[in-house]
Amino acid sequence: MHQEFDPPVALQDSIECFWYDRRDFGDQQTGFEVLPDGYAEIIFYFGNTVSIETGEGLQPLPSPFLTGLLNQPAIFYTKNRFEVIGIRCYPWTVFDLLGLQPGKDGVRTFDHPIAQLQAPLTDWLQVGKIEEAIDEVNRYFLHAHAHLATDSMLFKAGVAMQEANGAIPVNQVAAAAHATVRTLERKFKQAAGYTVKDVSSVMRFQQVRNQLWMNPDSNLAGLAHELGYTDQSHLSKEFKRYSGTTPAAFARKVKQEKQAGNDFVAFIQA
Repeated sequence: MHQEFDPPVALQDSIECFWYDRRDFGDQQTGFEVLPDGYAEIIFYFGNTVSIETGEGLQPLPSPFLTGLLNQPAIFYTKNRFEVIGIRCYPWTVFDLLGLQPGKDGVRTFDHPIAQLQAPLTDWLQVGKIEEAIDEVNRYFLHAHAHLATDSMLFKAGVAMQEANGAIPVNQVAAAAHATVRTLERKFKQAAGYTVKDVSSVMRFQQVRNQLWMNPDSNLAGLAHELGYTDQSHLSKEFKRYSGTTPAAFARKVKQEKQAGNDFVAFIQA
């Protein structure tokens, strides 16, 4: 059960959408994979504890936690009923919105006043009031956003990158933002913790992933040309960099899972 909610106009320079998802994983601890994309997500969850796979084993995560811009798949584990409310943010706005220092943590835990939403959100979901829960989140971010000085340069740069699905040179992003490349890169990295090229590359990967999910028989050479890769080899290399697998192997997995009737694509950062 997945639902998405548009933010009000006042938040659209910072937040792409609010969303809700509910799953039941059964009694056994179950892993699910989250692939990188061009967003950062603030995640509230309800139900059993969620853990992330690390080199040292499973690490329990508090609610909320933050998934920043991922540069490789993340594996999460939980069981039984699992509900999520997510705030899908642009990576160049999320840290200012939360008042945090930018970083490349990938999945990040943090102490923050936003945690005060956990109790009222739990109450709304217990009585099945999803829209009321989203309204609660909406009010919090409208208040937080009112105290921000939004950087129009970053907003214009982000719009240009999104419209091009990441297939745009840095100098063209700078031109769209009415800035020099040097100024844009400095401000972008200060805000997002990553360069324009980093974020654009993940955005472009996301387009390939989505195309292969919708149509696993897509022609890779055609996709490479459409999305501005040098050639099919370049696309395959970048895809493996972010997913850990080749686009051909990913497409085969999509076919197998669809034939089995399984929705295996992770719902966080969808």
